[in-house]
Amino acid sequence: MKRIFLFLATNMAIVLVLSVTMRLLGVEPYLNANGLNLTSLLIFAAVMGFGGSFISLAISKWSAKKAMGVRVIETPANSTEFWLMEAVRTYSAKSGIKMPEVGVFDTPEVNAFATGMSKNSSLVAVSSGLLQQMSRSEAEAVIGHEIAHVANGDMVTLALIQGVVNTFVMFLSRVIGHLVDRVVFKTERGHGPAFFVTMIVAELVLGILASIIVMWFSRQREFRADRGGAALAGRPHMIAALERLNSLHPAPLPEKMAAFGISGGGGIKRLFMTHPPLAERIAALRNDAGH
Repeated sequence: MKRIFLFLATNMAIVLVLSVTMRLLGVEPYLNANGLNLTSLLIFAAVMGFGGSFISLAISKWSAKKAMGVRVIETPANSTEFWLMEAVRTYSAKSGIKMPEVGVFDTPEVNAFATGMSKNSSLVAVSSGLLQQMSRSEAEAVIGHEIAHVANGDMVTLALIQGVVNTFVMFLSRVIGHLVDRVVFKTERGHGPAFFVTMIVAELVLGILASIIVMWFSRQREFRADRGGAALAGRPHMIAALERLNSLHPAPLPEKMAAFGISGGGGIKRLFMTHPPLAERIAALRNDAGH
């Protein structure tokens, strides 16, 4: 959950900065000077869209460390840190990836995340709350889940999907702005204020709709990572870890937790959940065991 939120927030900020920079440098106004050249606009949107996505991916480890206050373990200071390092080392070797950086962040919440530019340049971090409130077998299942995210290349795939989404949001918002400016407000040369207002509104609306695609992918990758965690740590332990997490966040959740979809929800809110409801994840693992 946290890695998705950090990635999306960073991506949005970088795209905004790139967009403002290109406007100040005169690149975007040049493209729009004599009407819209769709080919040039699509190339511009792709450069901006994928640029924002991959820059945010490239700095994902750094931004996660800063935002979450992650302390990277260089040399284990106690038996718990030694066990944590060994668990990550063992599961990384089984998954065929390079040993990630391992860190701990201080929060009473039971949480963990993995992020990084590639499978062989990643970070796995767990919360102090997870170490205190989960048994070692449950915690190892969570670690297996995060290693599975890395081995599956989920962050790179997310960056590609976000790049495509960014591209079409930027492209379509400018086309819509152009049409409104020309057809409704009858602007004949260049672009009037209606273009910029419509473009911004369209970009916001399309961005919200496009996030549904990203959130759908995020939910599917959780099921896959659960299966990966079950393969590494054992299905009973993965199920026990999810049940433990579910018991720590019984429904209904506080509003600030529900907004991030940790335990799921219904109706339209479901479209914007990064994670499926825990009950569905547990059921999916049990169903896999029955086949």
